[in-house]
Amino acid sequence: MIRCQALRWGAPGQPLTPALDVYLPKGSLTAVIGANGSGKSSLLKVIAGLQRPLAGNVILNVPRKGALSFLPQQQHLDRQFPFSLQELVAAGFWGIKLSPELRRQHLNTVLEDWCLSGLEQRPLMALSGGELQRALLARLSLAQTPLVLLDEPHAALDELGQSLLWKHIHEWHAQGRTLVVVCHDLAAVRQHIPQTLLIKNTGCVLGSSTELIRQQPQTQVA
Repeated sequence: MIRCQALRWGAPGQPLTPALDVYLPKGSLTAVIGANGSGKSSLLKVIAGLQRPLAGNVILNVPRKGALSFLPQQQHLDRQFPFSLQELVAAGFWGIKLSPELRRQHLNTVLEDWCLSGLEQRPLMALSGGELQRALLARLSLAQTPLVLLDEPHAALDELGQSLLWKHIHEWHAQGRTLVVVCHDLAAVRQHIPQTLLIKNTGCVLGSSTELIRQQPQTQVA
């Protein structure tokens, strides 16, 4: 599904790591961890095609152009944009042909799944951080793309929100979707994600989440 070949990324002339060669097969669930500034978010942007690599390439085996979903960090969203929560979530229908009735049914189901019912008409600026994050995740539920890239999806979520997040991640994984998750919650990574890509300036390592996290001092991957 995702093949990185001699991939290097970062600021021009300043690659963050040695060349990365890695393959993440279809249906895999992978965490990305590393110290602040190590290039975790940038790697997801390169995979998503939102940022050009410094060298090498990324090959995505997806059925069609745009067959991926990318959840950015919240600070990249303009909360002043005149959207309601319902309009934000419904953007997940982009490129999907459904009758108005089916769209309504799917939208209502997803809003209920993410505990957002009753907030449909609330503008983005009136949402709490957790409500906005759940709305962004609900949009991914509607999109149903085979490849999902999540950059710190647990950010701003309370206990209920985190429970819903991991429930849906496991459901998406069970559906055969390929997921890559940047996550700072190492306990959650150890519990929920089988394999991890550890990014370090000396090189990247792909392996068992339990083993890689056990080997690293907590301060190095916070």
